[in-house]
Amino acid sequence: MALGLSLIAVVAGDATRPAAGWPWVLLGLLAACDLLLSWPRRRVVTVEPLSDVFVGEENQIELTVNPAAPDMRGELDWPDGLRGPKDFNLSEGRVQIPFRATRRGTWVFANLWLTWSSRLRLFEFVPKMGFDLQVAVVPNIRRVQSGEISTTVQSRLFGVKENRVIGEGTEFHQLRDFVPGMDAKSIDWKRSARHRSLVAKEVRAERNHHVIIALDNGYQMREEIADLPKIDHAITAALATAWAAAIGGDLVGLYAYDAQPRLFLPPEPGRTAFARLRSRTAELSYESVETNHTLAMTELNARTPKRSLIIVFSDFVDTISAELMVENVSVLAKRHLIVFVALRDPILEAQVNRAPQDMNGVAETVSTGQLLHERRLVLERLHQLGITVIDAEPGEISTRLISTYLEIKAREMI
Repeated sequence: MALGLSLIAVVAGDATRPAAGWPWVLLGLLAACDLLLSWPRRRVVTVEPLSDVFVGEENQIELTVNPAAPDMRGELDWPDGLRGPKDFNLSEGRVQIPFRATRRGTWVFANLWLTWSSRLRLFEFVPKMGFDLQVAVVPNIRRVQSGEISTTVQSRLFGVKENRVIGEGTEFHQLRDFVPGMDAKSIDWKRSARHRSLVAKEVRAERNHHVIIALDNGYQMREEIADLPKIDHAITAALATAWAAAIGGDLVGLYAYDAQPRLFLPPEPGRTAFARLRSRTAELSYESVETNHTLAMTELNARTPKRSLIIVFSDFVDTISAELMVENVSVLAKRHLIVFVALRDPILEAQVNRAPQDMNGVAETVSTGQLLHERRLVLERLHQLGITVIDAEPGEISTRLISTYLEIKAREMI
């Protein structure tokens, strides 16, 4: 506007040319007044500390800026493991910023960018405010905290009122008088002769079995399903099963591997073992190397001389890439009871069942169908080798795996 008035004054003639500078003088005065009225005061940013956030869940950051401005907005640079809005309204000085945790780790926010206009809207202030916020994203143990798993295990294995399994298993529990309806095989004939009455043995499910959770942490487990890497879904199910095994009286260990063995925790009993497993799985990095199944399974076989239940979380692309994995898992199955867990991608299943709209869609459907067919072939081959296979979507893995463990426990298969 000032430029337009100056041009008009110059074009109008010599008499008006001295007035050509007045619009700029007026603009300068307005700018000076705007700065005096709007000069930013010292602002303080405070943020509420956050406790541990479970991976895959949503939370929020409570942030306060004092003093606020009527049109103030904020902007954060989100670290790789967190997803949230790019900018947000801070006109009231306080905001709750929702976010979703998508990767394990400790994620740091260093700066907050603020934006607001001056009183006369001639200027826009964009300061960078420093603040320190760390968000620790840890494996998801929501089902453990809820008590759901404890209730399931205790009701299935021990009954609601009595903390033992009677009538099944191999571990001697006690003697009692034989009554009609009891299994005749339970009669202890030597003690019956000594007592001159029929006496039966009660047995209960044997405890202290070894349960080893083997996590493949190679690059294929970095593939995302339901907005989370497969390895995080695997860790969630692994910790849920570890808690069930601890409640069931068994000893739980952990084995993680990729191009080479990375971590081995020998089986330990109770909640101490679970706490160690939770801590060490939180520290597992996201690897970008190919898994060496031969080295991994050979090392695990050497470290577990006692027959154990080994739960293997792994993945594969096709029958060729799965060949070495199947071969080495089958060697492990000669000594141990193996449960193989694979994560099914619901998007691929839906793509095969959806009618294609064009030729590109036809090609994608055919290639996806071929991948799923090869996947089924590998899982069927594992099943034929006597390996228990669990192939389910991420939300179903924990439930099916715990149910499989309880069935194995009740049938004394270990």
